Amino acid sequence: MSEVKYKRVLLKLSGEALAGEQKTGVNVETVGKICDKIKQVIEMGVEVAIVVGGGNFWRGRQGHQMERTTADYMGMLATAMNALALQDALEERGVYSRVQTAIEMREIAEPFIQRKAEKHLGKKRVVIFACGTGHPYFTTDTAAVLRATEIKADIILLGKAIDAVYSADPKIDSTAEKYEEISYMEVLEKDLKVMDSTATAMCRDNNMPLLVFGIADPENIVKAVKGEKIGTIVK
Repeated sequence: MSEVKYKRVLLKLSGEALAGEQKTGVNVETVGKICDKIKQVIEMGVEVAIVVGGGNFWRGRQGHQMERTTADYMGMLATAMNALALQDALEERGVYSRVQTAIEMREIAEPFIQRKAEKHLGKKRVVIFACGTGHPYFTTDTAAVLRATEIKADIILLGKAIDAVYSADPKIDSTAEKYEEISYMEVLEKDLKVMDSTATAMCRDNNMPLLVFGIADPENIVKAVKGEKIGTIVK
């Protein structure tokens, strides 16, 4: 444990992070690389929970002609598929895991129970939270903050396609400033789109630190729990 900075982390993964270069669906090789690093982190003594998105299968905006609630529930089902893919890859590597869902699916997953989740974590099982908050109009970013707060995580590790927080999109604006550290108030005031505004405000109100880093290199998960200088810390 001496080499790690955080004892319990919540890793937020987008659905797109699991799709790899194919952009949609689940890329087994990509998921495997991420799970290899999660296994390494577990072996270092860190307790790991995961909140996963579903954008590789479905995004709410795809259903813009649908009633919003229906579109959002379809997105929740997509996160459940990703959670099962992660569980399968982890257990293939000898890492015990549990999927907990905010919508009851008792044949394939446990319902979310905060004390049960903490018990699993204490036994070094990875807990994968699916179906967001279980309610429409809330994103998986908000679910990540909610679950991190409930399980008393030390930090949220937000793996994104971009490697840090910038003042603008660096792919469009070459003068975009990279932040090593920034406050939640600044994120909200500058509308930096790190997470949605509800999730950002929840982090601020609950004093939950957030590390934004690039997930394209899964080794960054290991670097993050060691406290190495990568990405942007928001607090």
